Amino acid sequence: MKKFQQSEILQKLPKQFFASLVAKVNKVVADGHDVINLGQGNPDQPTPQHIVEALKEAADQPKFHKYSPFRGHAFLKKAVAQFYQREYGVELDPETEVAVLFGGKAGLVEIPQCLLNPGDIALVPDPGYPDYWSGVELARAVMEYMPLKEENGFLPVYSDIDRDKLEKAKVMFLNYPNNPTGAVATKDFFEETISFAKEHDICVVHDFAYGAIGFEGKRPVSFLEVEGSKDIGIEIYTLSKTYNMAGWRVGFAVGNSSVIEALNVIQDHMYVSLFSPVQVAAAAALNESQDCVKELVDKYESRRKAFIGALQDIGWDVKAPEGSFFAWLPVPEGYTSVSFADLLLEKAHVAVAPGIGFGEYGDRYVRVGLLTDEGRLVEAANRIKKLNLF
Repeated sequence: MKKFQQSEILQKLPKQFFASLVAKVNKVVADGHDVINLGQGNPDQPTPQHIVEALKEAADQPKFHKYSPFRGHAFLKKAVAQFYQREYGVELDPETEVAVLFGGKAGLVEIPQCLLNPGDIALVPDPGYPDYWSGVELARAVMEYMPLKEENGFLPVYSDIDRDKLEKAKVMFLNYPNNPTGAVATKDFFEETISFAKEHDICVVHDFAYGAIGFEGKRPVSFLEVEGSKDIGIEIYTLSKTYNMAGWRVGFAVGNSSVIEALNVIQDHMYVSLFSPVQVAAAAALNESQDCVKELVDKYESRRKAFIGALQDIGWDVKAPEGSFFAWLPVPEGYTSVSFADLLLEKAHVAVAPGIGFGEYGDRYVRVGLLTDEGRLVEAANRIKKLNLF
């Protein structure tokens, strides 16, 4: 059988670093060991029942068995606008400032193809979500990394960016609450960002995937809450984390109308929008009771307290995340993120994600997901304690 050559674009896409982690975990499991897998980012709780029921009821209606409108149903875009008004006090035009997405990831990968030409520069956080890299490569553009350092609260320092690179920069990705660090942003930081972006004519793309998950009574700030944000950027939101709808593949982008139109244009050529019952369920999630969201955040906060406390009790100098469902843990001296993760998997049967998978500046950390029950999280800490590393 003839083997056809992949295109240059496919060959240049970033390798899926975490595929190797999955293979390592599967091997240890196959050897008969009980692995506590904290290396994933997949929510462990079910989708709230009222959202599931909305899907079921809509799926019974023949009118929803046809192609959906190319740019999504008006009722979902209206629900998004109502959600932003209620939660953040932000006014949105449902038709021009909302784009329905096949999950947040799709929008993040599409944006560089909408706004960048070959050779243009995208500013990306390091460490950061690896799929930012994929979209930039597909656009044949270039990445300039913005280091996220603990001493700066894991926020980029704009004055450190090479001035020559700024001349070609057209897009900047931000993500708060942050994956993988768990850091959050302030309104002051976003005000600085808006000023910087306006000065250099850069479109800001704020990935708000963990927008609902903040701790100790502190609500994460939406980029669109800050005056001037819609002039220079958009925010991308997914229902995956807020409503445990990771497998449903539904999200949306909101903000600058010209960028929203660009997203709609590229999606016009790629899709015929989401299955209508999924859109009905998404509208129900956004419009109906938000008690399920509060309960979920309370669960993550309880896990955070139990796990971080258990790690501190064994002498590991770790800090609790301010948002998201991830903890960003420094590796002991003498280890890289990969060698430390390998040690934990092989000797303690605890799987964590090596920080190098998120960028060069992640190599002194490992990422842990608070995505299993408290008992298992505490057990993971106790297994690590037996290694006498701290």
